[in-house]
Amino acid sequence: MLHTLADHLEVVWGALLAAAIVVLLTPAVGGMARLLGVVDRPEGRRLNRTTVPRLGGLALFFGIFVPALAFLDLSGETRGLLLGAAVATTVGAVDDFRGLRWWEKLGGQLAAAAIPVGFGIWVHQFTFPILGVHTLPDWIGMPLSVLWIVAIMNMVNFLDGLDGLAAGVSSISAFTFTLIALSLPRPELQAAILSAIVLGASLGFLRHNVYPARIFMGDSGAMLLGFVLAAIPLQGLLKTASIVTLFFPLLVLAVPILDTSFVVAKRLKYRQPVYVADRQHLHHRFVNIGFSQRRAAGYIWLWCATLAATALALRFIRPHQHGEWHPWRTLVVSLFGLVALAASVYMVYLLEIVKLANPMIRRREEQAREEARKSA
Repeated sequence: MLHTLADHLEVVWGALLAAAIVVLLTPAVGGMARLLGVVDRPEGRRLNRTTVPRLGGLALFFGIFVPALAFLDLSGETRGLLLGAAVATTVGAVDDFRGLRWWEKLGGQLAAAAIPVGFGIWVHQFTFPILGVHTLPDWIGMPLSVLWIVAIMNMVNFLDGLDGLAAGVSSISAFTFTLIALSLPRPELQAAILSAIVLGASLGFLRHNVYPARIFMGDSGAMLLGFVLAAIPLQGLLKTASIVTLFFPLLVLAVPILDTSFVVAKRLKYRQPVYVADRQHLHHRFVNIGFSQRRAAGYIWLWCATLAATALALRFIRPHQHGEWHPWRTLVVSLFGLVALAASVYMVYLLEIVKLANPMIRRREEQAREEARKSA
């Protein structure tokens, strides 16, 4: 992989250029957002105590778009991906400016997701461990890919409720995708470069977004990052079906997937609208049990890192190779998996069981549910 990286330094240059653009452009975008009144005030679904501009997604867009034009092969698939990313950012920016009704926002997300699929970026086949390669017919693979992109866009958006959280999780995910793409026998350079660009852009944004945040990415940034992170496996990683399994993207993006699953299940349980914003996400629960924003973000980053490390262990250690299971490799990978499982169980214990023993937290959640009913 190091030899591949040395032969293709555009991966590194793409990440560096993306980081530089975002670092330099974000303050100007924040100033413009303040002038236009596109700000998050306290007492919203976010946890900020001061007024903070929320249009950082525009800086992220240019941080991704410019290096992509410079370093990617602008084939039909890449053009479709960039066009879809522009539509996703635009829909998010409109929502940041004036707010969109849930069905308007969903319609824009579906339109954005359909663009790369129409240009050929959709899952044709994937591999289940042991069961082997499975090919999907077009009439299943295409709509399934659209739903995957829309789902990840919303999941990253839901995760953007704590300073630096969404950008940090996106950085970890993009870094993992970069390593996996570079490590393939036939390296997926397009996927590697794009992942590295997202990594650089996310790290550059963290410069202004860690607690206390000076700017939020807003829906424009969260939808953009979710869109690109969802499209990368469809464009490159999942198409190498003999090497990469379906579980790689699921592991890497497990934290936003689990966060959204918990929240949606709870809203359905209490018969609340799924699309109404509230303070029931994992990061809100951390704050409810007394964590600071910085500590809560750090815990979730670490959780995400353990899951990403498991995906990398599966890729690099390869417990099952040439039709045989290798005991020591299997043991090492199992240890990585156990660490990730232990971290996940601990998070569920910390956020679900402990809070049930805390009457104050229970009262806060009852108040939050009551506020959600009134707003609905």
